[in-house]
Amino acid sequence: MLMLRLIRLLTSFVIFAALSQASGERPNIIILLTDDQGYGDLGHHGNTDIKTPNIDRFAQESVVFERFYVSPVCAPTRASLLTGRYKYRTGVTDTWKGGAIMHQDEYTLAEALSAAGYVTGLFGKWHLGDNYPYRPQDQGFKKVLMHPGGGIGQPSDVPGNSYFDPTLLEDGVGEKFSGYCMDVYTDAALELIEANRKSPFFVYLATNTPHTPLQVPESYTAPYLAAGLPVKTSKIYGMVSNIDHNFKRVLDKLDALSLSNNTIVIFMSDNGPRIFSERRHRAGLRGEKSDIYEGGIRSPFFMRWPERFKQSQTIAIKAAHIDIMPTVLAATRHQHALPAAFDGRNLLPLIEDPDAIWAERTLYFQWHRGYEPNKFQNFTAIESRYKLLQAGNKFVETQKPVFELYDLKEDPGETRNIAPTHPKITECMRAEYLDWLNDVSSSRGYPVMPAWVGSPRENPTLLTHQDRRGIGSWGNDSYHSDNYWPIRILHRSTYRISLDLYAPNRTSGIATIKIGNQTFDKATHKGDTIVKFESIFLEKQDAMLSAWIDTNNQKTGPRFVTIENLNNIRNHN
Repeated sequence: MLMLRLIRLLTSFVIFAALSQASGERPNIIILLTDDQGYGDLGHHGNTDIKTPNIDRFAQESVVFERFYVSPVCAPTRASLLTGRYKYRTGVTDTWKGGAIMHQDEYTLAEALSAAGYVTGLFGKWHLGDNYPYRPQDQGFKKVLMHPGGGIGQPSDVPGNSYFDPTLLEDGVGEKFSGYCMDVYTDAALELIEANRKSPFFVYLATNTPHTPLQVPESYTAPYLAAGLPVKTSKIYGMVSNIDHNFKRVLDKLDALSLSNNTIVIFMSDNGPRIFSERRHRAGLRGEKSDIYEGGIRSPFFMRWPERFKQSQTIAIKAAHIDIMPTVLAATRHQHALPAAFDGRNLLPLIEDPDAIWAERTLYFQWHRGYEPNKFQNFTAIESRYKLLQAGNKFVETQKPVFELYDLKEDPGETRNIAPTHPKITECMRAEYLDWLNDVSSSRGYPVMPAWVGSPRENPTLLTHQDRRGIGSWGNDSYHSDNYWPIRILHRSTYRISLDLYAPNRTSGIATIKIGNQTFDKATHKGDTIVKFESIFLEKQDAMLSAWIDTNNQKTGPRFVTIENLNNIRNHN
């Protein structure tokens, strides 16, 4: 345990040493992160059905990490990418019901680069908290064009929103855009690049495609349908082809502005694919999204920087999402101290000298529903050769774990469990996993992250189902007594609270809001779509907010809750 912490601390200090062979100009940074794109969803990885000529060509010009790992699902990967730390240290445990909020004091890659003079922009998917102080504009991004929650069309989004002509949040304000979502994000990213071509920039182009819903222009789907592929696979491949097209637009813009040579461009995905059809190339990997088998956690990873990387190469040593921030900061010669140590490593020495000494390390991944990790549930520990795992979300701590051990050198498809014949390796890796889990859990524990209410930086505050906690259903008007939003009321003040309903009231009833030990009731009427509590006085406090509508003794929950500080206080009390 002590050695593990020392390694992380030393890594954090070492990456900031000035690199003598670097040019005087700091590189621009572009990270294109796709959503649910599998390792096999590229021609470069042997897929003969899909057409990704631009990404394939880019891979041939890049440093390629054959074994690049991410988390099994999206929000955890995003937290680790932007902090260089395992997700459990950041507060992110899940993808919904409040489990996808990153702690406000996490220091992000955007904050570090912004402090160093970079112009920073997020375009697409954030999924690490929709309320102040967790939004991207609170975490270092100066320009933000995003959808809320986990995706367009999900319960946190504007009702009826689509990948076509979407309503998006531009610097916190909702606006309707024309065009396909990925095209819109790319347009905005190109505008930032054009406007800042003479100063360093960081573009985080994090699209929500090819994640469901499978919406894409027919022109991209038609060739795959004509080739006889299933409808869902054709749509997914069509969405990837659209990503390929927009990726070319980004690369072409760099060429046109003579910025390609000193721009670091990274292409990767956030987790494995969601498999709808057996006619889907998996590159020989077992598993899919949410699994801790290779198919769920292996991502394509291509990194190009012509200024420093004079030739393309393929690296077999494993790397992970936690390595991105240390690597980028080393590349930019970032000299400022950071508030926390990294779990990841600077990959530049490995890239620039294949014979460099690279100490062995074990990577850890785990995911299941809930707000705290359950020991052994859906986890894996990965060494250079051996991989230990306990698969599946249905496992609970009261059960005896059934460990699987694979020799990835001899069996990359994870077809032969050798745990029964290698008990010493299994036990050693099991013990190391427990040390890791204790370590990451000791960082801050697993606190509830409340929305901060009443701040002039976000007034009013909109609470959505993305961050509503509890065991009730998600994404409809069902109500359960344990459903609530954690809030932090920053000011002793008068507030207006509105409940937006899923559908017009069929009859009259009573709307109720409970905040801490205070309860407020208001009569509702047939046809109501919104219920407003015009004047509620609240003390400065941390509290749980619950809300429901009772009609004929049947309780339903609201779609959204809006809280507005009517005193519009400009300074924190």
